[in-house]
Amino acid sequence: MANHLDLEEQEQLDQLKHFWKQYGNPISLLLIVVLGGFAAWNGYQWWSQRQASQASAMYEEVDQVIASGDIGAAERAYSEMQKRFPSTAYTQQAGLALAKVAYLSGKSDIAQSALASVSQAGSDTGLSALAGLRHAGLLIESGKFDQAAKILDGKFPLEFTGLVSDKKGDAALAQGNKDAAIAMYQDAIKQLQERDQYRRLVEVKLASLGASEAK
Repeated sequence: MANHLDLEEQEQLDQLKHFWKQYGNPISLLLIVVLGGFAAWNGYQWWSQRQASQASAMYEEVDQVIASGDIGAAERAYSEMQKRFPSTAYTQQAGLALAKVAYLSGKSDIAQSALASVSQAGSDTGLSALAGLRHAGLLIESGKFDQAAKILDGKFPLEFTGLVSDKKGDAALAQGNKDAAIAMYQDAIKQLQERDQYRRLVEVKLASLGASEAK
């Protein structure tokens, strides 16, 4: 009986050896790839969290510089943050803050440059879209309608459709095209939710043009 069991064990061992000889290399390679990918993913997660933590700390410092009103220092601080953390939402937020302060200080060129960089960053699509809309607005104020149209004709998240139409209405009105402006404002109304506060502003624009929400 013992000899019979020994033979069965030896046969199973021989089969295992044969199987490993035939498939051992591919299995080993697969394990290396899987484990390597797992390690790389963990490494990337750790790196991303570390980047976000450091960017958050730097954002607070940059935000303080921007709030001080020193546009030159604020621009340099934002530029340094772009170099160190180009792919974080904190950098985009810093750019939006710089653009706001620069615009209020009469530095429209700096504001436009900051907004352009934020809109092109793509770290957070919502922030990119917001920056694009604000940039288009400044271009419209400056009479650079072709540049504004190029931005507004680009890709925006679906939830920004109404705001894009509203901004196109502003561009049309600034160029003296009242009918086109009304059509764009009416399109914006269709896209904006009834409880959206911004919708009230669009309704005021339509009323000032002697028009109302399209039926």
